[in-house]
Amino acid sequence: MTNPNPIGIFDSGIGGLSIARRIRELMPNENLLYVADSIHAPYGEKSERYIQQRSDTITRFLIEQNAKAIVVACNTATVSAIKNLRADYDLPIIGVEPGIKPAARQSKSGVIGVLATSQTLKSESFNNLSRLFSESVRVEIQPCPGLVEQIEALDLEGAQTETLVARYVAPLIEKGADHIVLGCTHYAFLAPAIRRAAGAHVEVINTDMAVARETLRRLQIHNLLSNSPQAGATTFWSSAEPSLAHRQLSELWGEGLIVHPMR
Repeated sequence: MTNPNPIGIFDSGIGGLSIARRIRELMPNENLLYVADSIHAPYGEKSERYIQQRSDTITRFLIEQNAKAIVVACNTATVSAIKNLRADYDLPIIGVEPGIKPAARQSKSGVIGVLATSQTLKSESFNNLSRLFSESVRVEIQPCPGLVEQIEALDLEGAQTETLVARYVAPLIEKGADHIVLGCTHYAFLAPAIRRAAGAHVEVINTDMAVARETLRRLQIHNLLSNSPQAGATTFWSSAEPSLAHRQLSELWGEGLIVHPMR
């Protein structure tokens, strides 16, 4: 059995494009739906209840568009809402988990750092994950207020962004971290700046390909892969102001796309 319906992907904004691109690379013939909820970004500074409501609204919307699976391409939405989404909707729902496990396994110094939003870092699921590896490594956390806003503004290499990145990376390096885990999908777009701030001896861990592989695995299990020989299409929605949304998605995904407005 095969299923030509699209894969639904959503994030608080454009950060989840890092995962959508990996899904596109791994499954080039699948149709994708992407929702950037930019007007409500960053989720990381919102209440858990607010994030749950937005995640439910977007998931229902994507299901109405015939999505056969949902990828919650946002760390904060995953830790805050995925349990409820899986209880309420009967389709594969894939989330994002910070790469603490590979960082802990690879660390030589015994210290790893995590850059993430405040909401992710104080969540029960994140702290449970950290405790799993607390015997083998020390997990140092660093909330990063303001970084998501810089990325949403497409300021990926400006002086203000570089200053913020250096401010957040420095304490982790001072504490001996030899691996830095990106605990927010937006931060993938700042990986070069993070590497510059951390130095060549520090490994930056991103889980975007791991999420794409898990999406493929789940679709295989449920016999939901498309067998179309055609290249898949990608449809975009954004709650950002239309001209900004088009500029964001064109710069990070490619030209020639259409962005539908969403509230």
